[in-house]
Amino acid sequence: MEHGGTAHASVGYVKEKAKVVARMKRIEGQVRAITRMVEDERYCIDVLTQIAASDKALKAVAVELLDSHLDHCVRSAISQGGEEADEKVHEASAAIARLVRS
Repeated sequence: MEHGGTAHASVGYVKEKAKVVARMKRIEGQVRAITRMVEDERYCIDVLTQIAASDKALKAVAVELLDSHLDHCVRSAISQGGEEADEKVHEASAAIARLVRS
């Protein structure tokens, strides 16, 4: 696999892949349920509550993936040093900024 022109053997979350996939499928189910709520013209606050729950669940997955990225990809790059280390730290910082803004 490649990202940013840099080949790597695995992603940081590879050991937790099944867990991440299961969580994403639950979130997907939540979002489908929200769509049905809108189609059924459910009460606005109930729909908004479910949207907030889905958003929180997605952010929890994002934090878990970020943690794995820091522990695996960034730690490995830093131990090797050089430009790749700088790139990985910059990527992580940008990802954190995106999460904080959302």
